[in-house]
Amino acid sequence: MELSDQVFIALPREQVFAALNDPLILQQAIPGCEEIIQHSPTELEARVVLKIGPVKAKFKGKVTLDAAGAPQHFSLTGQGDGGVAGAAKGGADVHLEEVEDGTKLTYEAKAEISGKLAQLGSRLVTSTAKKLSKTFFDNFETIMNPKPEDTSSEEQAS
Repeated sequence: MELSDQVFIALPREQVFAALNDPLILQQAIPGCEEIIQHSPTELEARVVLKIGPVKAKFKGKVTLDAAGAPQHFSLTGQGDGGVAGAAKGGADVHLEEVEDGTKLTYEAKAEISGKLAQLGSRLVTSTAKKLSKTFFDNFETIMNPKPEDTSSEEQAS
């Protein structure tokens, strides 16, 4: 399975890169993420609960980051074990391009699945992966670009 997309984030590239490497931000942005443990600057461990069609799985996985081209480019590889539901492994290349008023993030990802998940059919798995990817970036954008709070209710009469 292959996925690719691009999103705009209204922040400088260095800030976007730093956030994509921050375990606390990633834990908030990753759908179903229960925990992220950073073992080193390049090694993370995550626990994620996902429902794909009729299969609900709790994945425990490891992710390795390669930031050799940072902050313009970085890549990651990972693998996760979902027990009887199956396993997944894959990677992604991420490009961060400075554009007017922010950063254009482009990614290309590849993943392989096995076990019960692979039996669900590629259309369901691919559509779920696209939905999860969109949810991640929506969450990430919300975290990085919080909406200003309504201050009108805080005004006091003189």
